[in-house]
Amino acid sequence: MKKNFIFNDVQKLKGVGIQLSKFLKKKKIEKIKDILLNLPYSETDRSKLYKLNELEVGKIQTVKVLVKKLNFPRMRNLPNKIIGEDDTGKIDIVYFNSREGYLRKLFPINEYVIISGKINYFNNKYQITNPDYVTTLDNQKFVLKNIPKYNLTKGINEKKYRKISEQVVYNIPNVEDWLNNDFIKQNNLLNWNESIKKLHTTNDAKDNKSKSFRRLVFDELCANFLTLSKNRKKIKKEKLSKNFSKIFSTNIEKKLPFILTNSQQKVLEEINKDLLSNHRMFRIVQGDVGSGKTIVSLLAISNIIESGYQCALMAPTEILSKQHYELTKKIFKNTNFKIDFLTGKTEIKDRKKILKNIETGKTNFLIGTHALFQKKIHFKKLGLVVIDEQHKFGVKQRSELAKKGGNDCDVLLMSATPIPRTMMMSLYGDMDISKITEKPSKRKNIITLSKPEKKINQLWPFIQKQLINQSQVFWVCPLINESLFLDYSSAKKKFDLVRKKFPNKVGLIHGALDKNKRDEILKKFLNKDLSILVSTTVIEVGIDFPNATLIIIENANKFGLAQLHQLRGRVGRGKKQGTCILLFKEGLSKNAIKRIKILKESDDGFFIAEEDLKLRGFGDLIGYQQSGLKNFQFADPIIHEELFKLAEKYVLNNQIYINDKKYSFLLNLFDKAEIINTE
Repeated sequence: MKKNFIFNDVQKLKGVGIQLSKFLKKKKIEKIKDILLNLPYSETDRSKLYKLNELEVGKIQTVKVLVKKLNFPRMRNLPNKIIGEDDTGKIDIVYFNSREGYLRKLFPINEYVIISGKINYFNNKYQITNPDYVTTLDNQKFVLKNIPKYNLTKGINEKKYRKISEQVVYNIPNVEDWLNNDFIKQNNLLNWNESIKKLHTTNDAKDNKSKSFRRLVFDELCANFLTLSKNRKKIKKEKLSKNFSKIFSTNIEKKLPFILTNSQQKVLEEINKDLLSNHRMFRIVQGDVGSGKTIVSLLAISNIIESGYQCALMAPTEILSKQHYELTKKIFKNTNFKIDFLTGKTEIKDRKKILKNIETGKTNFLIGTHALFQKKIHFKKLGLVVIDEQHKFGVKQRSELAKKGGNDCDVLLMSATPIPRTMMMSLYGDMDISKITEKPSKRKNIITLSKPEKKINQLWPFIQKQLINQSQVFWVCPLINESLFLDYSSAKKKFDLVRKKFPNKVGLIHGALDKNKRDEILKKFLNKDLSILVSTTVIEVGIDFPNATLIIIENANKFGLAQLHQLRGRVGRGKKQGTCILLFKEGLSKNAIKRIKILKESDDGFFIAEEDLKLRGFGDLIGYQQSGLKNFQFADPIIHEELFKLAEKYVLNNQIYINDKKYSFLLNLFDKAEIINTE
């Protein structure tokens, strides 16, 4: 059988028609290989033959009995009954709605059969109703084994799916392994064919440290690193070097009201080195909330402008891009740089003027939203693209992004989501990575307190004090069951309570509001027209609220550490002391107590992310909404940390030719080939 067999549509399988394939596709099982990668979550042990006097009620067990009598009542609604026995007793095998002819064929009188099913007890006798398996002694090997159990969706019969799965597993083509035998033995793995079969026919799928499961994890990671490696080669092509003397950046830096941290200086040097090189820069700057990533990017931008190129900075929202624009005007105040601001809401008259300035090269620096990359926008000489909040982009999107500016355009990405190194390399291995780990020296640490919700009345005087000092307050309510209605009702209830205490000073934003309305309320808060903002977790990450000094987070125990840290970072961005109050219900779990303790004792986002990873797993740390990040089906950065390192080393140290057929199989297996083949 050809190995391409596993990349065929599921409808190519015996027993899979149009209707069943529709249900399978709801489960994201579209190709035969998806059946191989849909591992059993458990198994039913039918391997042992029990005597009738050994049976236990409520358990699934397998027996060998002699068929003694068939009873087919002529009255409606009464079940058909087969009486079987062994040398220790008798048992009733009961069927509802089964044809007489079918049962006579299945249970020949005075012959032995193997029966497996759930044991019941009725009328002083053991009973199996509608057994799962009935077979002859010749075929007992198909029953006397561990039967895998799969997570299935509505419309898929478990027994039917198991037959399909077995059909695939027992017909896996003999695939040439991409790993040599020595490597497999040295690293406690199995060959590919053996590992896949074991995962479906033994308990190995339940053990994420078993040899077969580890092999699947390694393959998944290997496919990932290969993809990133190929993407890097596509992106980091030759370009013309940017020539600059750092005159502007040095003068700007001297006039800053603060001194750059050592970490900022180091990252700026890394960026400048890339800009001066003859290979395109594709770098991500990762920094904790308030670490000063934007300042570093602006200094790099001034060097680009000095070299005669244009720059573009894109942010995901109008509010955030507007903040970047206002900050840039302050920083570049004493230069003759022409800075323009463009969003989807820019007036037509202003838009035409800006587009002309961009095309003629009059605009040195363009700031805005996704509107920056519309087809109508033509730069005269674009030399650098800066993308804020880069976690919105996956591998494929990053590849497309690199094409936007042409061959001589460098790309700089910024992310405020602290991610541990293990995850960082596996997510962003196609980029060079810079970390800003220090915070500005004058930045005050946020005071973090915890308080039981029953003491909520103690908060009102503290809030009042903030308002007297002309400061602003966030009150964050948790998202409930991912329901917009419940999300709204939770926040609305709190809004009504807070508004009673502080009339005419409170705003409300939640997931049910459209984006324009949300932006409008956020603008009011930024402009100090509102003093208190009751919100769900939709408050924008990355936006500076310099006048906000207090954030109250309800049901803090419901959030992960990383998310709490991000929310906490909404305050204390100005000169005033910031405070975060974590409200919790009584009866916290040990895990929740530990999370709150870690947050109170540390404001290091990278340390917190590491701890969150250990406590909650990477899916919760990164979040499902950050598209493109949760791309591992089997690998876990905590459990399989050594495999992350091993796969990275394997791809980097071996001269792997991505077009080698054996690697194309691996890439297709994990749906990476499409990304790699996109030119």
